[in-house]
Amino acid sequence: MKCFYADHFVLPLPDGHRFPMPKYARLRERLLIEGIIRPEDFLSPPSVSDEDILRCHTADYYERAKTGQLSEAELRRIGFPWTPQMIERSRRSSGATLAAARVALDGDGFAANLAGGTHHACRDHGEGFCVFNDAAITARALQAEGRVKRVVVIDCDVHQGNGTADITQGDSTIFTFSIHGEKNFPFRKVPGDLDIGLPDGTTDDLYLELVYEGTRRAIMMSSPDLAIYIAGADPFEGDRLGKLKITKRGLIERDKIVFDLCEGAGLPVAIAMGGGYAPEIEDIVDIHLQTIRQAAERVKTWTPGH
Repeated sequence: MKCFYADHFVLPLPDGHRFPMPKYARLRERLLIEGIIRPEDFLSPPSVSDEDILRCHTADYYERAKTGQLSEAELRRIGFPWTPQMIERSRRSSGATLAAARVALDGDGFAANLAGGTHHACRDHGEGFCVFNDAAITARALQAEGRVKRVVVIDCDVHQGNGTADITQGDSTIFTFSIHGEKNFPFRKVPGDLDIGLPDGTTDDLYLELVYEGTRRAIMMSSPDLAIYIAGADPFEGDRLGKLKITKRGLIERDKIVFDLCEGAGLPVAIAMGGGYAPEIEDIVDIHLQTIRQAAERVKTWTPGH
């Protein structure tokens, strides 16, 4: 399976910053060590173009972000200090989701961005460690290329995909499904096409039931040509920011449910990792690794046009 990575575009962060930047390189290392992905299938993505970004973000926001003109308040909302590397990494991470989607559509069925899931980036601002919205950028770029007409975003990060909903409001060609902690960030949620809010402390059985029902409904309602799956590690019971009680086994089952439903519908899938904030980075890596493992197994049996 093809996996696109941007961990060599390092975002310099101050000591003690709570964003677990090392998880990306560690995930790629583990996938290689365990033989899940062949060395030649790790690919560095191209950057998305200005045109790609401007289909989703306002020209004012993009220009100020690109040139370091964001205010201190705007940067606090994003959660990163401004550096040229922040912009380059964000462009490359969006490029990785777009590249993965192209590979999935070209016949592999599944491909992954080993980062991404930047679903809090809205039309005119970034927030929650998200600068540009990779899912929305990917969907609209592929529509502009004539590769797809309709896209479903299946967002299983523990935080609601407010940015994707904001960018695609009123656009019936991009269907957004988000299953998330109801009382978790963002505290002002932007309604998507299908939202399932979960109470704090939700455990595996209810979670998996609702993932199945929500994903099934999203595919049925949207009749899509492509799924973009945000496979957040932060519903995990050990996550500092998650507030849910989903086990690692439960998250494996979640991925199986999403992949089974997409595969059953003959729907190519581009995977992005989403969030993960467990105190031990290896827990985050374990969860993301299992997502990639599940997808890699399916590439072997994928039949284009199924």
